[in-house]
Amino acid sequence: MTSTNKTPRQSMPEQNPQVRARNFEEVPLGYTPEMAVAEAGRCLQCKNPACVQGCPVNVDIPGFIKHIAAGHFDQAIGKIWERNSLPAVCGRVCPQEIQCEGNCLLGRKGEPVAIGNLERFAADWERAHQVCELPSRDKTTGKKVAVVGSGPSSLTVAGDLVLKGHEVSLFEAFHKPGGVLVYGIPEFRLPKDIVASEVSCLGAQGVSIECDVVVGRTVTVEELFEQGFNAVYLGVGAGLPKFMNIPGENLVGVLSANEYLTRANLMKAYLFPEVDTPIPQGRQVVVLGGGNVAMDSARTAMRLGAEKVSIVYRRSRAEMPARGAEIHHAEEEGLNFELLVNPVRYLGNEKGRLTGMECVRMELGEPDASGRRRPVTVPGSEFTIECDLAIVAIGSGANPLLTRSTPDLPLNKWGYITANAETGKTGKKAVWAGGDIVTGAATVILAMGAGRKAADSIHEYLTWGW
Repeated sequence: MTSTNKTPRQSMPEQNPQVRARNFEEVPLGYTPEMAVAEAGRCLQCKNPACVQGCPVNVDIPGFIKHIAAGHFDQAIGKIWERNSLPAVCGRVCPQEIQCEGNCLLGRKGEPVAIGNLERFAADWERAHQVCELPSRDKTTGKKVAVVGSGPSSLTVAGDLVLKGHEVSLFEAFHKPGGVLVYGIPEFRLPKDIVASEVSCLGAQGVSIECDVVVGRTVTVEELFEQGFNAVYLGVGAGLPKFMNIPGENLVGVLSANEYLTRANLMKAYLFPEVDTPIPQGRQVVVLGGGNVAMDSARTAMRLGAEKVSIVYRRSRAEMPARGAEIHHAEEEGLNFELLVNPVRYLGNEKGRLTGMECVRMELGEPDASGRRRPVTVPGSEFTIECDLAIVAIGSGANPLLTRSTPDLPLNKWGYITANAETGKTGKKAVWAGGDIVTGAATVILAMGAGRKAADSIHEYLTWGW
């Protein structure tokens, strides 16, 4: 193969910003086969590929890209499946710019290979043609594993362990599997039929998926062991909303991003009244926060008909934790950014409804524990933003429902489960944990990486003992 870094990176076609800002259809449109082959041809096929080191699940990136460059798309998806059971998801929502693509040799002097776009292409091609066989299962072991939650870490654990011959049952509290992939990420960024397709592959491989089961309420961890499970994996995420605890937070019109996005995504409230889930629709909307959840909330509000949507963030654009692509898309769609601004109280009318938000200007001081410069209030800078809907997207915490019903499960001071970073083992025998319930809110692929390590550890335990 004659690879060269002189070939320009293939830009993925997208919906027009003015059009997409008012619909829920996916924004990027995907590569054509010709574009995918051209982009794959840029790969240098490094002997010691740094891109693989940047991937939390260690996909053979040069291997699958080589197949795409040769036009062997079926072999490309087969190579990805060896390490990643959710390629259509990862190709869309992973922060490749700081992981695999961030390590790409071509990126040192130009544009890195579009690894995420190519992974998405391979997964989408397979879903359209359905010519590839799923990985085969090992001989049945007779061991049973309960996987709690159905987000990315849990799906990875279930997929890995079922292939190793174990009987895997996955328990989901909501009525649809997928965890944060279905309740947290909007349709325009991750279509739900794609999540359903990825999950259905696990079902085809033999994973039993049970929804509407709230472990900690419907059944406890101890009861799972009593039912004959040999090991339990806890991947319940971190879905407890956080608020700022400022005056006026109880006004009608102030709500968490968790509730807002769950209504819009899982419950499909954007189709109201075709579906029976209502959702608050503001005329002037403010979203507090600078992460991906804030971008998702703000872009959803715009699509639900808001006249103006403002993202209020207490640091500058450079410190925003959201992916660069998501910030760029939000800007293209006409969202307003109120940077170096912090709310101090909500304002309401005599009916108890939100009418505005009093804020102060901020300036950046010395770096804090996160390494980002600490925002400091500018004296006398108070001002008011008019708004009738405020969505709080400043992070989430550990929901205590499951942990309270498992008193011998060690937790840290924030209420997250304490688990070994390399194995996922907790202090409770035969119980593993991973993903956001251990680390706090993080990325899909990091949760998958934790699931991969836990699956290896669980398999070792089921084979040799604790």
